[in-house]
Amino acid sequence: MKRILTAIIIMSAAMPCIMAQKSVSSGISRKSATSDTHRTTARGGVNTAAGSATEVKTTDPAWMNVVYRSLDLNDPANAVLYYPEEAADGQDNLFRLMLRLIAGNNITAYEYLDGRENFSETNRLNVKDMLDRFQIMHTDAKGSTERRPLYEIADVDMPSTEILSYFIIESNEFDRRDSRMRRRIEAICPVLHRTEEFGQEAVRYPMFWVRYDDLKPHLALTSVFLSDENHVASSTLEDYFNLNLYNGEIFKTRNLRNKSMSQLYPDPDDLKHARDSIDKRIDAFADALWVPDPEEIARREEMKAASDTTTAATADAPKSRRISAARGASKKADKTVKKKSRSRRSTPAATRSVRNRRK
Repeated sequence: MKRILTAIIIMSAAMPCIMAQKSVSSGISRKSATSDTHRTTARGGVNTAAGSATEVKTTDPAWMNVVYRSLDLNDPANAVLYYPEEAADGQDNLFRLMLRLIAGNNITAYEYLDGRENFSETNRLNVKDMLDRFQIMHTDAKGSTERRPLYEIADVDMPSTEILSYFIIESNEFDRRDSRMRRRIEAICPVLHRTEEFGQEAVRYPMFWVRYDDLKPHLALTSVFLSDENHVASSTLEDYFNLNLYNGEIFKTRNLRNKSMSQLYPDPDDLKHARDSIDKRIDAFADALWVPDPEEIARREEMKAASDTTTAATADAPKSRRISAARGASKKADKTVKKKSRSRRSTPAATRSVRNRRK
């Protein structure tokens, strides 16, 4: 009995020590877990901050050519950007999409500058000033504050029918990482065509710039028809731009003097030649990147040899054949002239007979 009581007393005395040890060990484990969590969060925070501070480079260009194009929405290739004129069946045109996103502060727009484009915070667009400048009716949206203004624009107040062209900044790059040529859009600017007085020619007003990368996630959600033959809207505006289905003439290149093509080439013929040569140089650079394989070289030589043989055969043809062919052609021409002269002489006679009947 005494032994049992002694054992109970010893156990009761040891229990507080055991509990204290457990609490200390659990506290240590909780502390280490918490510190690990803090370290993980800190690492994640650093990475997140670094990611937001620096953009991820998607390309490593070894060669680049930047041009500015004007997309005329009267061109059938660019009709996708204009239609539908009114939102229907979940479809919308590009301008209404852009204006809603800007008014709702979902994307950032930048001022259109006469000089070099600068997509920085200092040139961020004041949305209210832009809406007032172009006389677009708007109201304050729900949740709008002084620091974060939001605007609501009715469909009838959106001047989408006056957006008849777009400016785009297009970058043609050769990526050294995968040795591929890429055509990438950097920014888009809607251009308002507005007639101040009836009968006058419309004046073009570039409204604002939007970076394509900011707009891209929303373009991927906007379905469009890319063909009149297929009435299923199975493509998106992102597909349209990624496939380079648009058509536009170059009005400016990125140059040291920051001059437009019309300033560099005042003569219309010189301007057209310069535009064509820029497109040809871009295409030629892409074609010159690859050395043709032996089969391609052999095929080109065969085509050249066949062409030379045809030219030589024509040159070596007997002179009598060439003369007879020329005589035959001249006879046909004489017959055609005679037929035309007969028809011309018959017209006054028919006219006189009608006049005689009237008398």
